[in-house]
Amino acid sequence: MDTTLRELADLALRWTHVVAAIMWIGNSLLFNWLDRNLRPSPTPAAGEQGEIWLLHSGGFYHAAKTQLLGSALPRPLHWFKWQAYTTWLSGACLLIVVYYLGGAALLLPPGSPLSPRAAVAVGAGAIVASLVVYNALCATPLLRSPATMAAIGLAWIAGLAYGLTQVFSARAAFLHIGATLGTIMAGNVFLTIIPSQRQLVAAVAAGRGADPRLAGQAKRRSIHNNYLTFPVIALMLSGHFPELYGAPWSWLVLLVIVLAGAGVRHWMNVRFTRPRWIPALAATAAAALGALYFVAARPLAPTPAAAATSAGPVTFAEAQAVVQKRCAVCHSATAADRTFGAAPAGVAFDRPEQIRALAPRIRVRAVVTRTMPPGNKTWITPEERAVLGRWVEEGARLR
Repeated sequence: MDTTLRELADLALRWTHVVAAIMWIGNSLLFNWLDRNLRPSPTPAAGEQGEIWLLHSGGFYHAAKTQLLGSALPRPLHWFKWQAYTTWLSGACLLIVVYYLGGAALLLPPGSPLSPRAAVAVGAGAIVASLVVYNALCATPLLRSPATMAAIGLAWIAGLAYGLTQVFSARAAFLHIGATLGTIMAGNVFLTIIPSQRQLVAAVAAGRGADPRLAGQAKRRSIHNNYLTFPVIALMLSGHFPELYGAPWSWLVLLVIVLAGAGVRHWMNVRFTRPRWIPALAATAAAALGALYFVAARPLAPTPAAAATSAGPVTFAEAQAVVQKRCAVCHSATAADRTFGAAPAGVAFDRPEQIRALAPRIRVRAVVTRTMPPGNKTWITPEERAVLGRWVEEGARLR
């Protein structure tokens, strides 16, 4: 694909994905909040389950939740589904544009025996298989025990995270776990929640009244989505944090992120019935940050080849030679390799001042986490990484 066209597709899809996700998650959180704050009506109608008064944008709003027992179907009836579908479809297209096209340059680690086509099959297969397994579990009595479902789900995520981090680059593995959870969420909407709602609407239209069983089925899947929301958001943003996805135990970092997101969401869900939810929330967040630091803040051990470099000071000319040969191939206004466009992420190494200004970032990406170059596509050697690391540690001098 033409690099300019690819860049425009990335922008359009990412913009659509973020806006649709904000709408989907915002609606989900709002309805979850409404359910937990409904109050009995002084004069309830038949089938009414609660009401609430809201103040927003200079006006009062009155909302009531009802089963519509013996009532006609109201018109118009507003559905909430296209936000979820748009989020998933734009995310799937974004996954293809960013990770599956361009020879899967961001997908595979250096020296991977997999072909790009095989890697794409593994990634897509993991997402589809997870959706199938999840729906199979939901069809069993295990669904009646939230704790059991949560334990099995975490075990599946842990195994999938470990497996994908052995096959893909860590950044791609994180994104695929996020895409897997997002697919499960969208699948809940498409396969269970909306069909259940269609049956509810049909029942009311036929004068039979809403079936509580169908309502409960849709609500359970909605609650699952509620707990997955925060982990998915974190994993979708994880590509901006190489210290985390580039950690030696990246799969464990990923698991901590998922647990932390679900834990924070839990305390926010029960805050209306747990008076001391704020200390519990703070403790969960602190424990998660501590665990992330403990797992991620472990620099990779230097390789024997890197340790064998000379002990003399590294000159800027030596560091610049490595940068120009291994980094500026992409990170330049006149990049030779335009797979990711010119100067990806706005990073360019055309002038000495640019290289020096980005010295801390060079150290993190090329030396500590070794997440750059992506897939080591420019074949940077351990000795060259060591040269860059020593140059930064010695003050990143321009001489």
